[in-house]
Amino acid sequence: MKELLLERKGKFILYILACMLPIIDSLLMNMSFVLILGSIERGDINYFIKVMIMAICFSVLGSLLFITSRFMRISFMRDTILDVRLRAFDRIINYSYKEFNKRSKDVYISNLINDINIFEQNFFLKLINVIYSGGYYIVSLIILAFIDFKFTIGIFTVSVLVFFISKAFQNKTVKLQEDVSESNEKFTTNVSNTFNGLEILKLNRVEDKFLYNTLKSIDKVERKKLHYTVFTEGQSGFINYFGFLIMMGILVYAINSFMQGVSFTKILFLVQLSNGCIWPIVRIIPLFNELKASAKIYEKITGNGEETTTDNNRSKDFVFNSTIEVKDLKFDYDGKEIFKGATFTIEKGKKYLIKGPSGAGKSTLIKLLSMAIEDYEGTIMVDGVDYRNIKEESMNNNISFVYQDVFLFEDTIYNNITLFKEIPESKVLKACEGAGLMELIEEKENGLNEMLLENGKNLSGGQRQRISIARALVRDVDLLFIDEATSNLNEELGRLIENTILSLDATVVAISHRYYEGITEKYDYVLEIKDGLVNKYTSQDYFEREVLAI
Repeated sequence: MKELLLERKGKFILYILACMLPIIDSLLMNMSFVLILGSIERGDINYFIKVMIMAICFSVLGSLLFITSRFMRISFMRDTILDVRLRAFDRIINYSYKEFNKRSKDVYISNLINDINIFEQNFFLKLINVIYSGGYYIVSLIILAFIDFKFTIGIFTVSVLVFFISKAFQNKTVKLQEDVSESNEKFTTNVSNTFNGLEILKLNRVEDKFLYNTLKSIDKVERKKLHYTVFTEGQSGFINYFGFLIMMGILVYAINSFMQGVSFTKILFLVQLSNGCIWPIVRIIPLFNELKASAKIYEKITGNGEETTTDNNRSKDFVFNSTIEVKDLKFDYDGKEIFKGATFTIEKGKKYLIKGPSGAGKSTLIKLLSMAIEDYEGTIMVDGVDYRNIKEESMNNNISFVYQDVFLFEDTIYNNITLFKEIPESKVLKACEGAGLMELIEEKENGLNEMLLENGKNLSGGQRQRISIARALVRDVDLLFIDEATSNLNEELGRLIENTILSLDATVVAISHRYYEGITEKYDYVLEIKDGLVNKYTSQDYFEREVLAI
């Protein structure tokens, strides 16, 4: 939190000054009120007129200070909120495949929308009031010390007592705010699941049951919010009552001083300054507790303070010049033995097709080879270096994936290929050529800068898949994993995409249940998963055996 506020030190200093300008306004208004009442006690009409003119001037000055304060604060608030959004998004984007899949995508959506909205609504409102209340308390205490030092010592002692009483509420406030955030995550996930399966729900006429479950989720969210609101309002009420009792004591002291001959004006000023010492400290602690809760939300959505899962012993880069060697690979999932001692090799530049019945472990094998799964027995080595010693970031920078479902942004073709990274256009065009996209680029009026509709609705299935391939090519990766890239395409498009994949220079490890005569045979090897083992065949031997089996 601290580094966020200090990232723009100059603007933050201006923001603090802007938050403190209203203190001048409040002091001037209090002084005006005291002087007006004092002029009435004095009984001098000329003095009263002067005081009224001065009060009007103070009022105009106060309005100007408020407007100035507002303009000084806006820029810093806007830039900081933008930073929070960028940091939250950047944290999610930079997760490894393994880390990203530990949580539902809907949780990330909740973080980017609900949590950031909570932070935006709460943080700066609390921050300005904490700075204002703290500043007003200090200024009032200093002025009061010049008027009555012993009384000031008493006020300071009481304010410290109020501080420690209020601090007792802090942990509970933070916990309740975190509960609201977590309930928002669960609600977003439930609603997303309902919408994703709405067609099935309607066809089976069970939407009423899911509506009831959704209403229960809404009720839970609102109850969490209610608990937070009741608690924060309750602590404010308790502290305000304590402040009221202190003010009663101050009034008793003021009346006693007046009885001893202290002027009415001085007594009023004393009471006003005491207000400035007691009520700000009464307000500041509940606000500070809520500010801490907002800071926790910031840490949660941006990952500040998050424990890293990176193994410090990983010191090797992923360098694939020759062979990936898998020895005695064993892996269980949910109590089911997937691999029972698989051994095989993958050679640089070759094309491999993974085959096997449903549930045999084809996708699991890709995850193991891409280091997305690490809790296996046996060894996986690349050019003699154990996967367990390879840095995750290095692995991610040298591999890429092409899936059957391609997501496209509502942006240009260029940005959809580069994924918003600055890559020379010549390199992007070369990737488009390798992916067979040049016909599309040339027919579009704006070429690479042609805008795509939401999720590429203005493209065919084959064009969408070619963009996905271009994404992989533009990164110059050593190893490309393909998972059913042609399963949603018709025969003609499927043959074209499969042929494009097999013409790439990269090492390819693909899963495909489709067979395209005259094309699928171009794979160098087939890795067949059977009975927990991986059998390696040349493409020719495998498909000849398949023909004989028929």
